[in-house]
Amino acid sequence: VQLVESGGGLVQPGGSLILSCAASGFTFSIYAMNWVRQGQGKGLEWVSVVDRDGEIIVYADSSKGRFTISRDNAKNTLYLQMNSLKPEDTAVYYCAKTTGGIDWPLDFWGQGTQVTVSS
Repeated sequence: VQLVESGGGLVQPGGSLILSCAASGFTFSIYAMNWVRQGQGKGLEWVSVVDRDGEIIVYADSSKGRFTISRDNAKNTLYLQMNSLKPEDTAVYYCAKTTGGIDWPLDFWGQGTQVTVSS
């Protein structure tokens, strides 16, 4: 299993970024996928989950209305569109695979991509 995130960087408050997670080594289309983040000196914070078909989506309150999770099963890729970014969104963002559906445990993580929101 390999999960490789990309798309992070430095963005001003109010800006946007699109994160991608390229998956390989497993059947991407049959597992729910998550985005999780960790700010410096902080614990892990779950951001969002999407089911295998992209039809059931759940967001944390902190990301609801600003972030959009999506997936392209033909490309084995997970996305996170982030709008109206705030300094408190600064974190390393990880994609993580579940062992099944959206409520199932996470078993594999990528290496993360840094997002920094600062003026």
